[in-house]
Amino acid sequence: MEITEVRVTLKDSADKKLKAYATVTFDNAFVVRNIKIIEGTNGLFIAMPSRKVKQPCPKCNFKNELRSKYCNQCGGQLPVAARPMEAEAAAAGAQAEHKDIAHPITQSFREYLQKKILEAYEQEKARGPAF
Repeated sequence: MEITEVRVTLKDSADKKLKAYATVTFDNAFVVRNIKIIEGTNGLFIAMPSRKVKQPCPKCNFKNELRSKYCNQCGGQLPVAARPMEAEAAAAGAQAEHKDIAHPITQSFREYLQKKILEAYEQEKARGPAF
């Protein structure tokens, strides 16, 4: 699989960890949008597009975010069982609250993808803001 295009959109605020979003085209046939470029403690890295994990309310079946204590639909208190593995999820941090929509299977492809995206990010940053 070949990366045929990488488009980077820089974010305005310089003090935030989120630096940009990338859109990557594979083999001129498949696109993945909203790949985040983030400044971490060990430098820049990419985060794949994800969505928040939801759990249904036992009373009304409304889907609430994973660690919710009360239902956003009926207002009822959610049982601890509706918040599975809360201690483990807290230990794992935000990763337990989100599930990737698309992601690389192998470490080598992740490294290739990250390298290409970060190269495009540096090029876009060097261009400066477009007015």
